[in-house]
Amino acid sequence: MDTANPENVRTYYDYIDAEDYESVFSLFAADVTYERPGQSNLSGMAEFREFYLEDRPLEEGNHEIHDVTADGDTVAVRGEFTGVQDGEEVSFGFADFHRFDEDGQITERWTYTDRDEV
Repeated sequence: MDTANPENVRTYYDYIDAEDYESVFSLFAADVTYERPGQSNLSGMAEFREFYLEDRPLEEGNHEIHDVTADGDTVAVRGEFTGVQDGEEVSFGFADFHRFDEDGQITERWTYTDRDEV
């Protein structure tokens, strides 16, 4: 079944860039998992919220989306982030994948970058 929602994924980046985290959380399932290779995985909404509200090293910035591809229950995104990380100006490419559940919420997320932490 096709449950992927590219518009919700685009909206995710708008919310992140606006630092509207409560709206970000509304897009994700309570049992969300978030994998960032080379960093600890997040499991469940409590860890997901803590990461975005307290631990995320990226500060103000903007995501420029280059490509969005949807297939089945997954949306893949390729883009570039420009902003501040730990007080330093940064710009780097990323690839994100978002898997949707049957209720239309994002239940799994993966982020790949050339940075050590994001």
